[in-house]
Amino acid sequence: MTIRFALLGAGRIGQVHAAALARTPQAHLVAVADVSGAAASAVCTRFGAETRSIKAIVSAPDIDAVVICTPTNTHAELIETFARAGKAIFCEKPIDLDLARVKSCLAVVGAHATPLMVGFNRRFDPQFLALKGAIDAGTIGAVELVNIISRDPGPPPAEYIRVSGGIFRDMTIHDFDMARFLLGEEVETVMASASVLVDPAIGALGDYDSASIILTTASGKLCSVSNSRRASYGYDQRIEVHGSAGMVSAQNQRETNVEIATADGFTTPPLGGFFMDRYKAAYEAEISAFTAFVSGAPTPMPVPSGQDGLIALAIAQAALISVQEGRKVLLSDII
Repeated sequence: MTIRFALLGAGRIGQVHAAALARTPQAHLVAVADVSGAAASAVCTRFGAETRSIKAIVSAPDIDAVVICTPTNTHAELIETFARAGKAIFCEKPIDLDLARVKSCLAVVGAHATPLMVGFNRRFDPQFLALKGAIDAGTIGAVELVNIISRDPGPPPAEYIRVSGGIFRDMTIHDFDMARFLLGEEVETVMASASVLVDPAIGALGDYDSASIILTTASGKLCSVSNSRRASYGYDQRIEVHGSAGMVSAQNQRETNVEIATADGFTTPPLGGFFMDRYKAAYEAEISAFTAFVSGAPTPMPVPSGQDGLIALAIAQAALISVQEGRKVLLSDII
């Protein structure tokens, strides 16, 4: 069964998803919409689609599903529009920056029984899936401690910071979702600290560029998250999970796995590029999973839902409150 797609948003992440759709046998990209006609046309030329308006896509009988890659402040309204139109929806995170707005959006989705998947691509990364597989197999016993390191090569431009929702809602939200995915229990409390150590301009915009967060579950399992908007050595993405019977870790991916040893010491290749390169396989796998989900075929695991998006955003909100008020925050007080 072929699922016919429309792509909403032809920017950087939209292009990533367009390429993933092209590499998914059961997916066919039919149309692209973007406020920039040139951007939409470029994606259409590359992948054999046609430009259409969002209004036309809503009522199009030849579109089964949409991939939403537009700015965050448009996500909730678009989800509601296409839920009412009866089309399956894949939406990049977050659904919205406001928890109440996310809840009202999900109510519309539920009322129309619309398939919705939120773009937490890291769940589909082959390295992290192998790590999760070791946990599920009981290889390391019961999970006790999770350490997630996620550091960008450099900060985004100020224009992006202004609309991003801040480091916790924009960057750390992926780590919050991974924490839930790996802990196997819901987060109960959040304690966070954050600073401006990379770029004073980020602080001037009311955001942070460096953060440490401790998440605790009801049973006492702990997850620590370390974030920075600067890693001079490349895109730093590592996870370690300690259990009652051992430990499993996923290390950084490099351009090659060749290590050279000489009298001067050991050298290894640099880390891979930014998220579009590091998570290329994950983006392809999540689109493949969404396509299977829409067609009713089995998926390797449950796809990230609107509720997953809501909980990750709630943890992000709790982290921000924790920083601002200097205290531990109960997630139940947020969500």
